[in-house]
Amino acid sequence: MNQLIAPVLHTQPEIATQRFVLRPLRASDVGLIAHYTQDRRVAEGTRSIPHPLPPGAAEAYVKRAMATDREEDVWAIDGSANKLAELLGVVSLTRLEADQSELGFWIGAGFWNTGFASEAVAALVAANPHGSRTLFAEAFQDNPGSARVLTNSGFEYLGDAESWSVARDARVPTWTYLRKMA
Repeated sequence: MNQLIAPVLHTQPEIATQRFVLRPLRASDVGLIAHYTQDRRVAEGTRSIPHPLPPGAAEAYVKRAMATDREEDVWAIDGSANKLAELLGVVSLTRLEADQSELGFWIGAGFWNTGFASEAVAALVAANPHGSRTLFAEAFQDNPGSARVLTNSGFEYLGDAESWSVARDARVPTWTYLRKMA
C-alpha cells in the first residue's frame, strides 16, 4: 500500500543584526538579485550562479527560495531600515541531514569589504535556525576574503577539495570548513 507523505514545511525566522535584518526572500528581490549576480566577479565566487545570467534565472531562484518544501533557506541581507540597500546580498543554509547544514553567502560587489558578510554569517550561525549540530561551508581558494568570513565566525579548516563553478565552467580548488554548534 502506498502512503502519501506530506512535504516538510519549513518556517524561516527574521534575524536582526546591528546594521540590517536577515529576512526570507520575496518576489521584489528579483531585480537586485539579477543586478548583483550579473557581475562576473559575484557569479565566479559561487558554485551555482551562471554568467552571463540567463533570462528568468533570478525569478526561478527566488521562487525556489519561497517554496514551502525547499531544502535551502535563503535570507536577504536587508539594510533598508538603516538607509542601506534593501538587498545587500544573501546568506543561506541547505539541509544536508537532520542535524547538518551547509552555509553559503554572496554579497553585491559594491558592498565588499564592509563587514556585511561577516555580520550576516555570524548572525546566522548564532541563530542556528536549523538547529544544526554541524555546519559546513567552503570558499574558493582564490577568494581569501570569504575564507576569513568563515574563520571569523568560528569555522575550522577541514581540508582542500574542488567544486564545480557554473560561471567558470570548471572545477575550482576550495577550502572546506566545519563549525560544530553547541
